[in-house]
Amino acid sequence: MLPGGKNMNQLMKQAQKMQQEMMKSQQELESKVFEVSSGGGMVNVGMTGSYEVKSIKIDPEAVDPEDVEMLEDLILAALQEAHKQVAEASNDIMGKLTGGMKIPGLF
Repeated sequence: MLPGGKNMNQLMKQAQKMQQEMMKSQQELESKVFEVSSGGGMVNVGMTGSYEVKSIKIDPEAVDPEDVEMLEDLILAALQEAHKQVAEASNDIMGKLTGGMKIPGLF
């Protein structure tokens, strides 16, 4: 065995464990649905951890033919907030797994 071989094996085992934990966390994140609302609950959006929009619910009171722009703004605000929450959750998971180190190409 080469000098330091034992340490290399330990390092490889730690890397494999970290990779398994990352895959598990990624799967949990992707299956989670983030529910977000805007306009005091007038528009509700459900987005998965993989940024897939699963649902949009609009309160009929938000539908005003004279002010379609307001409804568009409410939908946009809800989508942006859902996206922000998914990104924050992803960053939190990675921070826990990597001890705060930024590793390019992960998540």
